[in-house]
Amino acid sequence: MSKRDYYEILSVTKTSAADEIKKSYRKIALQFHPDRNPGNKDAEEKFKEAAEAYEVLSNPDKRAQYDRFGHAGVGGNSGFGGGGPGGMRMEDIFQNFGDIFGNDMFGSVFGGAGGGGRRQGTRGANLRIKLKMDYGEIANGANKKIKVKKHITCVQCSGNGAKDKGSIQTCGSCGGSGQVRRVTNTFLGQMQTVTTCPTCSGEGSTITQKCSNCKGEGRVYGEETLSLDIPAGVQDGMQLSMSGRGNAGERGGPPGDLLLLVEEEKHESLSRHDLDVIYQLHISFPEAVLGMQTEVPTIDGKAKIKVPAGTQSGKIFRLKGKGFPAFQSYEKGDELVEVNVWSPQNLTNEEKDLLEKLKNSPNFKPGPEAKQEREERGFFDKIKDVFGS
Repeated sequence: MSKRDYYEILSVTKTSAADEIKKSYRKIALQFHPDRNPGNKDAEEKFKEAAEAYEVLSNPDKRAQYDRFGHAGVGGNSGFGGGGPGGMRMEDIFQNFGDIFGNDMFGSVFGGAGGGGRRQGTRGANLRIKLKMDYGEIANGANKKIKVKKHITCVQCSGNGAKDKGSIQTCGSCGGSGQVRRVTNTFLGQMQTVTTCPTCSGEGSTITQKCSNCKGEGRVYGEETLSLDIPAGVQDGMQLSMSGRGNAGERGGPPGDLLLLVEEEKHESLSRHDLDVIYQLHISFPEAVLGMQTEVPTIDGKAKIKVPAGTQSGKIFRLKGKGFPAFQSYEKGDELVEVNVWSPQNLTNEEKDLLEKLKNSPNFKPGPEAKQEREERGFFDKIKDVFGS
């Protein structure tokens, strides 16, 4: 089943300001909150769906990627990004977005399921790295194996930060719930509020003896080899996100995301304009006059091209479908070959004599069609002629 548009989910538009998006998400999340809809799976999915939409639209970078590429730009079906509403956990939603409802909103109205509760340790930071890709990898997609230095889960304590199981004790202040409840008398009657336990910071347990390897953090700084499947059609400066592949969290907290910034490596003979590949073909004057066949480089190898007799310098030939694919689309660019006629600079006396004999020949003088050619016409003006022909 295809995903719904994030703006539609939150009942906002692409021009909506951040405050408007936040306000709308708050309203929808309150409507479908699990405490208001106990046992209602449909409401739970809508609650998660709204959280996923807000997670993207509240982040300026992710919102820009979504506006440009849709769901594919922030993950979609490619393995990058959020992973869909079914993949989001309630504790992550409350931990990441619970603050927009106010400190005690869920606790005082619904009994505390969203405002407090036992939680995992601190979420790990996102990891940002640059990923260099050549033209072939961009055109066809690639599996990249890279080594990164980051926080990884401590193998000695399995991430809990304790020396051993006996070093983990239930918090005496909250009894292991991770939250402290208080009842206050108001003119409306008794109101119950729930706050995070200050003793255990909401984890429900305390450590008497810390792990000697990680010093109680549950993670250490190390190196990990990542295998990354990069889809075809990415562009220089595009950012891809892999959920949960960033730095490990403290004390079993959820990991951060891995953010990949694509860096396009320059090709030795090709250049790029949007989806099109451009090649400058240099030929001699006799080859331009008599015509020729030659091979030109492409993204995936080489292709044969025929240059007809009498080809003028600046002529552009199109190799259909030899350009880059669009990201998450069937659209594909072309290769544009621009002919450049080379004028020799060091001539022998014999060569000069031959040219002197030819220069006054009517066939070697520019015809009326050359005079009609505007001098200011540039490369991309000529491209329009190619696609219009």
